[in-house]
Amino acid sequence: MALHNAAPVTVPLNSQDDVVRLRQVVRDLALAQGLSLVDQTKLITAASELARNTVIYGGGGSAEVVAVREGLRSGVQLTLRDEGPGIADIELALKDGYTTGNGLGLGLSGARRLSDLFDIDSAPGRGTRVSITKWKR
Repeated sequence: MALHNAAPVTVPLNSQDDVVRLRQVVRDLALAQGLSLVDQTKLITAASELARNTVIYGGGGSAEVVAVREGLRSGVQLTLRDEGPGIADIELALKDGYTTGNGLGLGLSGARRLSDLFDIDSAPGRGTRVSITKWKR
């Protein structure tokens, strides 16, 4: 279980401007945690994809970004939440190419590949929560 070692930063996600703000918050924290440039880029890309999903498909929501520590390792954890329609078939939604919109269908599956830890909880009528963690290498 990861331990939070700092107060989380909450970013509302209701517009493309909020997605840009989240990317900056994630970049700043990833840099402060000492993540490599490659891992910073992976985390920022995953955050951006998930935030866009939250805005477009979830009708908006929020993201919580926090520095975490587990034993000797440290990293950054993001948790995104929305109160949207939810995802009926998570397994299908995680397949490359699956989309309910005009995108490439790589948001969820791409975010999972770019993260060290990935967890999703969703069901029709109760929104979606996605949590990802990237550890410093």
